Amino acid sequence: MAVLVIAEHDNNTLKPATLNVVSAASKLGDVHILVAGQNAAGVAQQASQVAGVAKVIHADGASLAHGLAESLAPQIVALAGSYSHILFPATAGGKNTAPRVAALLDVAQISDITAVVSADTFERPIYAGNAIATVQSADAVKVITVRGTAFDAAASTGGSAAVETVAAAADSSSSSYVGSEIAKNDRPELTAAKIIVSGGRALGSSDKFNEVLTPLADKLGAALGASRAAVDAGYAPNDWQVGQTGKIVAPQLYIAAGISGAIQHLAGMKDSKVIVAINKDPEAPIFSVADYGLEADLFAAVPELVKSL
Repeated sequence: MAVLVIAEHDNNTLKPATLNVVSAASKLGDVHILVAGQNAAGVAQQASQVAGVAKVIHADGASLAHGLAESLAPQIVALAGSYSHILFPATAGGKNTAPRVAALLDVAQISDITAVVSADTFERPIYAGNAIATVQSADAVKVITVRGTAFDAAASTGGSAAVETVAAAADSSSSSYVGSEIAKNDRPELTAAKIIVSGGRALGSSDKFNEVLTPLADKLGAALGASRAAVDAGYAPNDWQVGQTGKIVAPQLYIAAGISGAIQHLAGMKDSKVIVAINKDPEAPIFSVADYGLEADLFAAVPELVKSL
């Protein structure tokens, strides 16, 4: 049977996380993508061009405009009978909708997979990534969230899938969209950035955080991140937090300045391609995962690095 990937989008653009899920789905069978939204025909067209996609299903309706899980879940369940697997990106949206779909189908959800072993067997991290569990499911339909950083993104062009339009499911009255408060940021989005500069509690204040790290991020065209300790201390906003309880990232380059390397932080960034750690504590755990480590005072080392760039 085919595999259904639930597209993440804003009714205008297909989000990059969807491409990573397509790569995971391609290991399981023919890949179909569901684009559910309002006036999202352009997104359906983008999805049809993704390499490896056999069909795009487009559901359009006012109830689907904002991606509410209560409205999206019935739409997915209506299609579930034709699929052996239903895959979501392990993002806030995917984690919100997948459990509802699994509950409606009366199956167990498989969360945050990092590898596909076979059609019924998958790997997923546990204990903050310190162990990998191999899980097997006998459910007829497997509802899965996919850790995007564990799979290469499928090519966004090269495909020529047919687009099939289906009726939108009945609107759910259990929730309604009220409004959004979206943070504006001129920098790349953290989970999609190729370079990330992150700071920890050692920076001491929000003023120092911006004074020391912003010039480096500007030079590199990087996104800014932070450890949980820095966020809890008020040095950086919540949406900058990298880690198990924040955002999982895997950029080409991750620079950690003044971050000791707590387990929950390492779980969110240790898949980065190149990790550079700057810390004056030679015993800091961050050095155990770093490709390049600099034992130095970050307040001297980072400005020197900026000058060199």
